[in-house]
Amino acid sequence: MPHKPEDVLKELRKNQYAPVYFLQGDEPYFIDQISDFIENNALQEHERSFNQVILYGKDITIKDLLSQARRFPMMAERQVVIVKEAQSLAGLNNKEAVEPLIHYLKQVVPTTILVFNFKGKNLDKRLALYKAMDAHGIIVEAKKMYDNQLPAWVKNYVRTLKCSINDESSFLLTEHIGNDLDRLTNEIDKIRTNFNGPFEITPDLIEQYVGISKEYNVFEFQKALASRNVLKANKIAQYFAANPKDHPLIPIIAILFGFFSKLLIASRQKDQSEAGLARVLKLPPFVVREYKQALHQYPIRQLMSCIHTLHQADLQSKGVDAGQKDERAILTELVYNILH
Repeated sequence: MPHKPEDVLKELRKNQYAPVYFLQGDEPYFIDQISDFIENNALQEHERSFNQVILYGKDITIKDLLSQARRFPMMAERQVVIVKEAQSLAGLNNKEAVEPLIHYLKQVVPTTILVFNFKGKNLDKRLALYKAMDAHGIIVEAKKMYDNQLPAWVKNYVRTLKCSINDESSFLLTEHIGNDLDRLTNEIDKIRTNFNGPFEITPDLIEQYVGISKEYNVFEFQKALASRNVLKANKIAQYFAANPKDHPLIPIIAILFGFFSKLLIASRQKDQSEAGLARVLKLPPFVVREYKQALHQYPIRQLMSCIHTLHQADLQSKGVDAGQKDERAILTELVYNILH
């Protein structure tokens, strides 16, 4: 059974290492986190030159890999062999070619830590190799996080840095950056390097060090539309149109489509309490308040119309029935149709 990345990291921090790790999945952040921890901590610095080997799947064969794995450490308790880009290792899906690796898994060299970085996909569970990995090693499945999980994950990551971040700031970061944990952590670390000791990440700091305007961002744009604030919505739309590289139209439409779709779902719920809507929409309570206010502004018929308008704008942004309209014209018309 696959292990969770956080559970494996807990064991590693206790200096408890398994002989084989197969790190797979479509979230490279967790794969790199575990692999880098082993690379940086399993051996002392003076032991690494003789006992740590980094291989690349596209450059080696299974035979090359096993010859390294079967070596004994020199003047150390163990050696580390890390196979990066293991998804490019030839023969993993070939029954005959993979047989020696399966044999190794059944009789591992206990002084070797063998790590596979298998990014972007998962090994077929029906294969004999998967079954052998599962029985004799540690399989980690690194899954992409859902969008609604990101703000809480950001708060937890910031907490590990002995700092804090409020709900609005974490939501601002994740709404702007999206489901990219590497970039999220890089931007947070960029802020962190400018301070000594604990501090709170605020919208002002995000604007200063990440470049996300606390006034001109999709989050504020959505709030302006939700409250039917015509002046503010048009002001932000003009800012977006003047800075298309930083605010491309298609992601903006996608976020607004998600917002109005959730509003439609919320409008059909019997339980209209904040807790009830937060549970159904999978959103933090402070965001749900905005949704409840928007429900007073947009009856069901208008919500359906907004969703239709967003669908048309999405097609136009991709060149369908756009005529001579550029992104500025599409966005201006979209705002007008939603608000009126």
